[in-house]
Amino acid sequence: MYIAATYRATKKTLEICDSKFGQEHHLDTKANAFRHALWNYLLCEKYYAVSRSKDKAIAKSRKITDLHEVLLPNPKCERLMDLHNNKIGRDLFRNKRGVNIVNQLENMLKEAKKLRSTEDINEAEDHLVYLEE
Repeated sequence: MYIAATYRATKKTLEICDSKFGQEHHLDTKANAFRHALWNYLLCEKYYAVSRSKDKAIAKSRKITDLHEVLLPNPKCERLMDLHNNKIGRDLFRNKRGVNIVNQLENMLKEAKKLRSTEDINEAEDHLVYLEE
């Protein structure tokens, strides 16, 4: 059941991001931050439908997306950016379930923080982060 849920969440994420951003979401831009947060939120939603537990859904999403970063490693700054944006998506699921996540993330893009070094991630808090304009 989790494999099907992962597939559906991933497919929906890519459909939304391809429609909104074209291929830009594959770069280290705000669009990429949006994609990572959206993917984690949607994974949590789908996993919640299977487990009926927010904690289990969030843990499963983290396990899958952290594994993705291990199996397809990026340089340190890109990896930290992805992990941070993944967490943002899970936190949105935990705290604001029922919101229109696409609108919420679009609003968050307006306040996204550009990282200049790995140390900047500590100051980003609950903001989406990106590396390139």
